[in-house]
Amino acid sequence: MVHRIWEDVPADAAAADRIAAALGLPPVIARLLCQRGFTTPESAERFLAPDLSQLHDPFLLVDMRPAVDRLLAAIARQESIVIHGDYDVDGITATVILRRALELLGATVGHFVPDRIRDGYGLQPAGIERLHAAGARVIVSVDCGIRAAEAAARARELGVDLIITDHHEPEGALPPALAVINPKRADCGYPEKALAGVGVALKLVQALFAAAGRGGDTLPAFVKMAAIGTLADVVPLVGENRVIASCGLQGLTRGPHAPGLEALLDESGLLGRTLDSFHVGFVLAPRLNAAGRMSSPDLALDLLLLRGRDDSTRTLARELARRLCEENTRRQEQEAEILAAARRTIEKDPHVGAQNILIVAGEGWHRGVIGIVASKLVELYHRPTLVLSIEDGLARGSGRSIPSFDLLAALETCADVFLQFGGHRQAAGVTLEAARIGELRDRLCRCANERLGPEDLIPRLRIDAELGLREISSDVVRHLGRLGPFGAANPKPVFRAAPVELIAPPKKLKERHLALLVRQAGRAFRAMAWRAADREAYLSANRSGLELAYSLGESEYRGERTTELTVADIRVPAGARA
Repeated sequence: MVHRIWEDVPADAAAADRIAAALGLPPVIARLLCQRGFTTPESAERFLAPDLSQLHDPFLLVDMRPAVDRLLAAIARQESIVIHGDYDVDGITATVILRRALELLGATVGHFVPDRIRDGYGLQPAGIERLHAAGARVIVSVDCGIRAAEAAARARELGVDLIITDHHEPEGALPPALAVINPKRADCGYPEKALAGVGVALKLVQALFAAAGRGGDTLPAFVKMAAIGTLADVVPLVGENRVIASCGLQGLTRGPHAPGLEALLDESGLLGRTLDSFHVGFVLAPRLNAAGRMSSPDLALDLLLLRGRDDSTRTLARELARRLCEENTRRQEQEAEILAAARRTIEKDPHVGAQNILIVAGEGWHRGVIGIVASKLVELYHRPTLVLSIEDGLARGSGRSIPSFDLLAALETCADVFLQFGGHRQAAGVTLEAARIGELRDRLCRCANERLGPEDLIPRLRIDAELGLREISSDVVRHLGRLGPFGAANPKPVFRAAPVELIAPPKKLKERHLALLVRQAGRAFRAMAWRAADREAYLSANRSGLELAYSLGESEYRGERTTELTVADIRVPAGARA
């Protein structure tokens, strides 16, 4: 467990009191709502009751009307429509919902998702040419295309109508497409700017159904799939994203499901369980992502697009779901090998490990997992990290950063080193000649060493409120559940309790985790400290007078639900340390 600086999050006490009184909420819940920006009873009540009726009119998005008109005309004339997706979960789920919606409306529709290694990322002129040659007259991109000016120009030359739906940042000039639907367009006044790619695709589905006179009862099944992509893409879980995630999770829990999704839930051990953002982000999403990382995204698409209730369809669904889980296991193995090799380099080579930015490289490292490895190294060392895979004289890399370091800006100081690079403040991708890795390391390290101080390299722990163990009630737990699903912009609350004692010595589980039994003022709870085995001796020697930072949840076993604590950090108060 990494040492962290605890930071208390302030709240408007008067506003919290008003919300608690107006809505009959426990004071700690009202405080949490205020911290998240909901400072009136009206805004708090809306946040606590997400509903599909809160979705905005999709025609508020610029270019939605011409896109819908062109697609309905293509359906009427039975012109070939192709959806061009992306190979991550956001792109896969966006492809699935748009294809399924167009099929329901009677379209002649297919899809194409590029291979990560063979085709590269995004909408490319070669892909447009391939789809045109296969007969496509309308191409709709999902989760990509906003910077694909060359591909859009090629579509125009070939007489193909291109509709771009995306959520990434546009450049100064938009691609010359028939329609460009992106809430981040400078000229778009749509109130929700942070939709995932699948969220933008869902708005197109919503608009198509409205224009075609299909009732709103069709939409919930699509929201369920959109929730998977939204949660996987780690977009802010407020506004429409919260509605999509919350209503979608309810659908995933309740069912019924198409055979592919049902088989995936079953294979993942989630069928029949109450699902939350953790189950999607850490159980379902990795399995769907594994297809595009390790083999072909078509494996995930074939599974999720399955229709029918006959025995042969169900058998095929189970087989595809099993293969997807096998690919995820293979991904985990590759990831573990690369992570172990990277850690050896960091801990044994001072030229690498003693810097404020970590840059590691390996021959033949699987390019489908280096981004995950970079994220895990950031978690372990709390330093910006670049992981490079070397093959045929080229180094292709994926970078992740910490809040206090703008990774893209740092890469821009070395722009002449790269053959290609791009991304944003917290994540980026690069390509360069392998012979220049040493030069890149020297220049990036110099930049990071100048811009980051010692305190920047210590992670922060957000403490939302004091909540003693005796204050944990069924009412608090119930209302806390209403704040979910948790994620970006709506983090799972972390509480502080002190002084706390350990009733018994910590119990090590699987050589990685600690099971604790904590007590304060006569109230005891079981608590799990994940990946905290290195603290066993410390906690065995300091079992009383502890400060506990924790989150609250419920576990379900054989139909019984119990309140449990998850330890964020546990320490001896500063004044009591020897």
